[in-house]
Amino acid sequence: MTAATLNLEDLLLYRDAMVLVLNKPKGYAVHKGKGRKPNLEDYFYQLQFGLPNLPGLGHRLDASTSGCLVLGRHPKALRRLGILFSGGHIKKTYWAVVTGKLPEAQGIIDLPLAKMNDRKSNWWMKVDANGQKAVTQYKVLGETAQYSFVELTPITGRTHQLRVHLEALGCPIVGDPVYGREVPNLDDDNLHLLARSIEIPLSLKKDPIKVTAPIPEHMYELLHQFDCDALTS
Repeated sequence: MTAATLNLEDLLLYRDAMVLVLNKPKGYAVHKGKGRKPNLEDYFYQLQFGLPNLPGLGHRLDASTSGCLVLGRHPKALRRLGILFSGGHIKKTYWAVVTGKLPEAQGIIDLPLAKMNDRKSNWWMKVDANGQKAVTQYKVLGETAQYSFVELTPITGRTHQLRVHLEALGCPIVGDPVYGREVPNLDDDNLHLLARSIEIPLSLKKDPIKVTAPIPEHMYELLHQFDCDALTS
């Protein structure tokens, strides 16, 4: 799918009067910026569905990450989403394929993160004792000789949190263009990280909205090497 043919309606996983959930493709920044990536924000006009305002981002995903992306359809919805995301009330579940084996079958990664910059205006995140608190729960769903299939639940929402936490354990995510490599490759959009599902308790009077994203094509080959219930449920 190229930027010229991008149709956001084809990517809709959920729609109601308040929110939209998109199946974000890899390789797209979620908003406009100075980077080289095409962005989804340029196509939000396709999702107005008769409303006077463009929808807005409820949260962010890295350009290289695929899966569930939540939009608010109007200012009231965005305010509600802001409260839920900032308060940690929205459950986000990610799937990743990583190199190597995690230290335990399940656990908690509690490593603070800080943003680093170089003189060329490039930036990245790193573990830093003086950084912001960052906590990730993980569970190993499957293993092969070379890779692990991991379910991740971020308790905090720091930039690149999952990618840096896994790299810090010596298990970088397959295809990560920055972390776990001696020489970054910013043109590689093959990150094996999927925002698999999301639960949004939008209304106190209704059950949470639950949305699941399909496995993206670039993750099929490695994921189907694992024999586990998660891939068949």
